[in-house]
Amino acid sequence: MSGQEIILLLMFGALFAGILSGIPAMLAIAGVPLVTAFLAGQFGLFNLNFLSAFPARVWGVMTNTLLMAVPLFVLMGVLLERSRLAERMLTILARLMGGSPLGMAVSVLAFSAIIAASTGIIGATVVMLVLISLRPLLQAGVPAPQASGLICASGTLGQIIPPSILLVLLGDQIGNTYLDAQQRAGNFAPQPVSVADLFAGAMIPGLLLVGMYALWLVVTLRPKRGAGPPPRGERVPVQDILFTFMPPLLLILAVLGSILGGIATATEAAGLGAIGALLMAAFATTQNTAARLLIGAAGLSAFALVALRLAGLGRAALDTPAGMLAAVSALLIGIGVLLAGGRLWRGRLLQGALTETIRISGMVFGIVIAASMLALVFRGLGGDRTVHTLMAGLPGGELGALLLVMGVVFLLGFILEAVEIIYIVVPLLGPAVLMGDVSPVWFAVLLAMNLQTSFLTPPFGFALFYYRSVAPRSIATTQVYRGVVPFVVLQLLALAVLIQFPALATWLPDRIFN
Repeated sequence: MSGQEIILLLMFGALFAGILSGIPAMLAIAGVPLVTAFLAGQFGLFNLNFLSAFPARVWGVMTNTLLMAVPLFVLMGVLLERSRLAERMLTILARLMGGSPLGMAVSVLAFSAIIAASTGIIGATVVMLVLISLRPLLQAGVPAPQASGLICASGTLGQIIPPSILLVLLGDQIGNTYLDAQQRAGNFAPQPVSVADLFAGAMIPGLLLVGMYALWLVVTLRPKRGAGPPPRGERVPVQDILFTFMPPLLLILAVLGSILGGIATATEAAGLGAIGALLMAAFATTQNTAARLLIGAAGLSAFALVALRLAGLGRAALDTPAGMLAAVSALLIGIGVLLAGGRLWRGRLLQGALTETIRISGMVFGIVIAASMLALVFRGLGGDRTVHTLMAGLPGGELGALLLVMGVVFLLGFILEAVEIIYIVVPLLGPAVLMGDVSPVWFAVLLAMNLQTSFLTPPFGFALFYYRSVAPRSIATTQVYRGVVPFVVLQLLALAVLIQFPALATWLPDRIFN
């Protein structure tokens, strides 16, 4: 073993020790490699000139237009969570499904799948689910461990169901890593990978996972023999259903439709989502009828503009009916956004949402910048060559290398957060997989589904932390751990199905974009 390889092993050992010590992850991810680089440089094992490239890397991160989508998607999720629209959605679903254990559990799962496509923020979603659904689940007769596992697992669906912040970050890393790996392999014109590809690729696997969760609930919560008939659902007024579910569904259709339809980049769609969430939050919290009508008209106008662009009419001349409709819609949107923003500001909701957005985005970008230092030092120590040589000697070729990466990601999920894993594993181990014929979209969706387990695996599963922070003390931590085990197994089973059938992730992007 060479001196550089020994230094690499020591660096990663110190890195994990630093993260587990409780210091901020961003300081450990950047500080340990920096100290390692200076120490290795004293022994002639690292060229300190490599560090001169770090400012350029930071500048590249902060000017990356794709990563600008992160704070916009975060703002979209925080606004929806704070507007209490989600609470009304779950209440109506529960009334429709009845008060049986199975009906209530399926209601929570269906609600989580809808809200996952609207927020994608693990902490906010899990806390919200605990506050509004734990007690109804327990009162309906769902055992505490299973209710806990369902809430934690459902709260992580936003990581695989697009639009997802995790997929945006993966799109950035997979796109760059795939381009670099293919050029090293001699392919100087590889097909670029976009976030839109990942969004399309993750839709079927995400729905597959929801279906597996639902099947598990049906099997485990079905009425016992001899039990009386389950409670029947209530008749809910149609207008209540429409005004509760139509706004978030239209928002999801507008954001995903604009990306998959090729009329907007992920960043532009994130901006549309943030504007739509602002209008929805104001509509849900405003009592003034005139203001609600104007804000609602602005939201419908935004959806109409997206529909016009998808229909190929968005660039019509101003003197045509389509052009006039687009101009009026744009004017309504501008007025509605100003009115909505003013009302949310006076209600102190917008300030809190902006503060939370800055906090979450700062954490994400801090880890991204810190990981740039780690990748730089790793390459300076010859780590990329070491990893390539190691994986080339594995049995099974590309499949063996893929399974190794999946195993490493799963194990890291016990101690690291998903964002940290993305910016550590993908640039370091990804090139060895992506130099061959492995589909980068398939690889990214596999990583996303694998990373979803990192939120549920103890001891550092963040969904477990968020759940424990607001759940009643009467539910023991061991009950929570026991409840999430079946859902982790289901996630691994879905991962195995996706490995066996890559077309689940590649068919839809091929149909849409090719």
